[in-house]
Amino acid sequence: MKLVPLGDKLIVRRLEAEETTSGGIVLPEGAREKPKQGRVLSVGDGRLAADGMRVELGVHDGDRVLFNRYAGTEVKIDNEEFLIMSEDEVLAILEGVA
Repeated sequence: MKLVPLGDKLIVRRLEAEETTSGGIVLPEGAREKPKQGRVLSVGDGRLAADGMRVELGVHDGDRVLFNRYAGTEVKIDNEEFLIMSEDEVLAILEGVA
């Protein structure tokens, strides 16, 4: 199945949670916070402006983004979890990060 975002929506795969702290303590599954970073998999065709024109999104496929903990809607398709969020829920694009 393929997810195709509409308008100003993005499909994001959340990055994996850190398994250890900076001090080397291994965290159990329940104690790990959901990461607030993800990789953009797909973007919509842009938001609709008041004059009827489409405004291109500033976020592109492959961008690594930072977002609020409660941003987006979580969906599970074919045993994979994704976030569907609006472009305005993205706080920043992380450049120079693998």
